[in-house]
Amino acid sequence: MKIKRALLSVSDKTGIAEFARRLQQMGVEIISTGGTAALLKSESIPVLEIEKFTGFPEILGGRVKTLHPKVHGGLLYVRTDPVHQEQLAKNEIQPIDLVAVNLYPFEQTIRKPDIKLEDAIEQIDIGGPSMLRSAAKNYRFVTTISDPEDYETVLQELETHGSETTLALREQLAIKVFLLTARYDSSIATYLNHEQATSGSYAVSLPLEMRLRYGENPHQSASLYGRFSDFFQKLHGKELSFNNILDINAAANLIREFSEPTVAILKHTNPCGVGSAPDLREAWDKAFATDKQAPFGGIIICNRPMTEALAKAIAEIFSEVIIAPEFEPEARAILQKKKNLRLMKSLEWFNSTRQEPDVRSVIGGVLVQEKDFAALPRPEDHVVTKRPPTADEMAAMLFGWKVVKHVKSNAIVYARKDRTLGIGAGQMARVDSSRIAIWKANEAGLSLQGSAVASDAFFPFPDGLIAAAVAGATAAIQPGGSVRDESVIEAANERNLAMVFTDIRNFRH
Repeated sequence: MKIKRALLSVSDKTGIAEFARRLQQMGVEIISTGGTAALLKSESIPVLEIEKFTGFPEILGGRVKTLHPKVHGGLLYVRTDPVHQEQLAKNEIQPIDLVAVNLYPFEQTIRKPDIKLEDAIEQIDIGGPSMLRSAAKNYRFVTTISDPEDYETVLQELETHGSETTLALREQLAIKVFLLTARYDSSIATYLNHEQATSGSYAVSLPLEMRLRYGENPHQSASLYGRFSDFFQKLHGKELSFNNILDINAAANLIREFSEPTVAILKHTNPCGVGSAPDLREAWDKAFATDKQAPFGGIIICNRPMTEALAKAIAEIFSEVIIAPEFEPEARAILQKKKNLRLMKSLEWFNSTRQEPDVRSVIGGVLVQEKDFAALPRPEDHVVTKRPPTADEMAAMLFGWKVVKHVKSNAIVYARKDRTLGIGAGQMARVDSSRIAIWKANEAGLSLQGSAVASDAFFPFPDGLIAAAVAGATAAIQPGGSVRDESVIEAANERNLAMVFTDIRNFRH
């Protein structure tokens, strides 16, 4: 269809002036709104303002400007329908052949920390999606652009086909519009449903980010949807696998627990070891000492820029992925010698206080919950034993508690104030997780004397706590809440253990 008239109304003004200029050079009449019109005028591009086109002024602070029959009639007009032709002539409506619209940045707005509800609501676009949907519905005759990346493609078609676009391109652009508006509306509904604490349906529409070679196993197909690249940038190495992405997600959630310089090693989404120290190389030594076998083929993450000294240490073992907020040039040079090793940079917004929901598929639907980032204010008020913990014991308990919530249940972690000593994960009986953690510490040659033990859920019987005491633990942190709490507290008192009840369970299924 030959393009004679175009309506341009964009929030993201990237490339719009050059696009309009080239349209105008092809003889296309430009209609525009508000800030877009002002920009085009400043670039000496002839523009017909929307209120002159419709004969109706912008009102309500710009909320109503394109919601007008002359706009939507011009977009929805079926060029081959004689009744439409008669009605357009009768109502003095002119056809609009091309629309370039992008929407108010609602999704970007709600990512900002501490965004207010009223500010988010102001970024809900009404006229933009309406114009896009009208034009996309009538794609047989109207060209619809919702992404600045498509300006050049449309211009090339116009130049190639004598100011016309092909049906194939118009159809492709229309599909893109409906995917965009579906995602846009879904993000608004999800945000309002969360903010207003109302009951309602849960809907997600996410763009395809990449098709993966396979899923959890080679016989399973898989794709990644959403905006993973907003959080992580791959600097080096092979393409990411399904399991890599799961591990990166687990590592990122774990490292968020720590403000001090920390290194964590994970395998199959479970922590193998975590260490903190002013120097990252020292933090690595503490993390790696927890388990020197499991990290082979694992994931390593730190919350400070990767140093040359740390890179040299890490390079001695085989790893799948290394994640850091930055890589010093010397460190990157060392690690990039391993061509298959993925180096991932965690981006700034990754550290935002606003959390993504935890969504898991189940038969017939999805489960949606908040992520487990519960804090423990004033832990000294939660001591349940006769003996309060020392400062070092309290620090060790809190360190273990930060880690245990990221270990598959049933989970037990033995820790000191700055490192893990033994980790037991995923057992059907809690006492077995404790035994595994003790065995792992012994295998690593680490003493549990004077350590703290952290449990993701209550000890249902005293046996788990007694096993920890026999292993050398002098302090324990657990949620409490068992019908046998009194007997567990009694067992702790008999062994002079200090114990804290958090009243917060940290299951990870």
